[in-house]
Formats: sequence, structure tokens, C-alpha cells
Amino acid sequence: MNSTNSATPAAPVAPATVESDLQIAGDILAVQHLLQPAREHPATVAEFAGLARSIAEDRASWEHLVRYDATTRWYHRLRTGPGYEVWLLSWVPGQGSGLHDHGASSGVMTVLEGELTEHTPRGRNTHRPGTQRVLAPGYAHEVVNDTLDGAVSLHVYFPGLTEMPMHSCSPAESASESASVPA
Repeated sequence: MNSTNSATPAAPVAPATVESDLQIAGDILAVQHLLQPAREHPATVAEFAGLARSIAEDRASWEHLVRYDATTRWYHRLRTGPGYEVWLLSWVPGQGSGLHDHGASSGVMTVLEGELTEHTPRGRNTHRPGTQRVLAPGYAHEVVNDTLDGAVSLHVYFPGLTEMPMHSCSPAESASESASVPA
């Protein structure tokens, strides 16, 4: 039996192409229906922190409002929106907030000028200009200007601040009282 080899050469196989997300979905900026509209007001912790940063960067919107008062902490409500408010506070050397929390409100504290020291049950933190601190509801702390220079801070509360329960310095005393001064 005579067999002939009639095998034909195999056709070259094209390499598999890997498509990028852009090739698969197209340019997201060209697909307007996929973009979420920009919110008029912040709604997340990150957006509230971003709001505080944008106000901090816009010195012209707050710098002329700052006052220093040696007899009491000075504060000014800078802005309100649905479910939040923004406060500007000044601190002369030695002024402090006392140990307190912000009730049901969360907050973002941003140091604008000077230096502030935050005392908590877990220790002490020094905050300089640009430093931000996110505060959960019920988070107890004391903020103090321990320096020889004035300080300014910006506080965003969401929902708006309705109470500021003061805490006793002694762990043995559990009584607290409410005040309406932001910190």
C-alpha cells in the first residue's frame, strides 16, 4: 500500500488581542449618560472633607472675618447647606474647648492658621495648617491652642450641630451638660 502525505501547512494563528477598557467601553467622557451629575452639596465624608479643603484654599472668603477674643472663643457660622453647616473659629493662646463631643453630628476639623492640640482619651495630636481630622458622632475630644500665637480652624458638621455635650475631666463623673458653642 502506497500512502502519500497530503498534509497542508497550517495557517498562521493570529495572536489573541487584548482590548483595553477604553476599547471595550469607549471613551467614558464621550458617553455622557454614564456620568453622574455633580452634586450641588456634599453628601459623603470625603465630600465634606473636600468642601473644607476648598474653603481653606479660598482665604479671601474667610480671612477678613476672623476675630480674636481673649475672654471667650470666637466663632462664626460661615455657611449652611442641606444637612450641614460650616463654622470658622479662632483661638488665642491658651484657649480650649473643654472635653466635649458633637452629639449626633459627624465633623471635619481643618486647621487654617497656627497650631492646635487635640486631647483624646487615646492621647494627644498636634494639628498644623492643612491638617484635617474627621470626627464621628459621639467622639470626645478637647482642642487647645497650646502655642504663643493665634490659631484659626474650620469645622464642617453634618448634620448641622444641634448639641455639644461637655464631659467631665474626671472619668468617675459621668454627668454631662450641653452647650451650643461649636468646636
